[in-house]
Amino acid sequence: MILAIPLAWLQLTREKLRLLVAVAGVAFAVILIFMQLGFRKALFESSTRLHEQLDGDLFLISPQFDFLAQPKSFSRRRLFQALGFPGVEAVSPVYLGLALWKNPDSGKSRPIFTVGVDPADNAVTLPGVRAQLNLIRMPDVVLYDRAGRPEYGNIAAALDAGRPLTVEANNRAITVGGLFEMGTSFGVDGTLITSDTNFLRLFPARAHGLIDIGVIRLQPGADRIATREALRAAFPNDVLVLTRADYIEREHRYWETSTPIGYVFTFGVIMGFVVGAIIVYQILFADVSDHLAEYATLKAMGYPNSYLFGVVFQEAILLAALGYLPGILITVGLYRVAGDATKLPLEMTAPLAGSVLALAVVMCCVSGGIALRKIRSADPAEIF
Repeated sequence: MILAIPLAWLQLTREKLRLLVAVAGVAFAVILIFMQLGFRKALFESSTRLHEQLDGDLFLISPQFDFLAQPKSFSRRRLFQALGFPGVEAVSPVYLGLALWKNPDSGKSRPIFTVGVDPADNAVTLPGVRAQLNLIRMPDVVLYDRAGRPEYGNIAAALDAGRPLTVEANNRAITVGGLFEMGTSFGVDGTLITSDTNFLRLFPARAHGLIDIGVIRLQPGADRIATREALRAAFPNDVLVLTRADYIEREHRYWETSTPIGYVFTFGVIMGFVVGAIIVYQILFADVSDHLAEYATLKAMGYPNSYLFGVVFQEAILLAALGYLPGILITVGLYRVAGDATKLPLEMTAPLAGSVLALAVVMCCVSGGIALRKIRSADPAEIF
């Protein structure tokens, strides 16, 4: 079998143009799979950034809560009731809404995700927020996400230059007092964080007693699962009690199953796999057909089908490796370009690179397995 390795390589390199086309086809499929998986990964990571940065152990939400940018409210008294349970140390209400932001440069309006928190609770651990909680205590002062879309205006540049900035949101003049960083998602293009009092000023129709997320912090050593089950047993069906993992999984499941976006990215991966498999199959089938006499000769010499199959599979693995290398290099550049344009967390990771490499090898081996039918039909008596 060791001698089969140079044989597979020599057969691939005999037709340089054919090899180049095959490598380009595999690279294209690899890039397509990388982009689809990268966007799918960015979809999940970006949609749960705030979930990750809420300083709590358990969370209360409405059963009708779909996803972060379209929450459903529930009574704040459920959160205060949770404070009386054993093991609960503190609770924090969080308000969510979409305000209509007016770009100070162009005058165009655009919805912006707005988070209201109690500055005394320190419920959000996003970089830059806790150090500036004193700012949002002041009336009509907000913090702006510097990683928001540029359609909101050059907000970060103005604040970095030390220029005071007053903008309009929901027909109310507000002051951008500072910056933090969270980033965009498929449902959120930009974010404001302010105090709960300022939030209710921005949304005057909103009842003070209705909140969107209840953050529960447990005492050190308290059993998170046991407390969750106790709260679930005590509360009626108007709230859900979730751990952080539960909450993140619920958000992921919404994007995966309740919207076409998750399906589109999964379908894109399948299409990339199929396209690459077809290209590799055509190359390997043509190669086997061109060398059918040689394969028949090897059969006549006593080499078993398993040896010949090994040659084809080694060709398939070589094609996977040769196409994967330029594919991953090009993808890194595309991730950088797409990440800068969309502000999504597109980055190459070792698990992602390994997954696509495995898919590329499987793709090429599947194509090689289909091409083996030609070798099975190679009869030395008929050919010679």
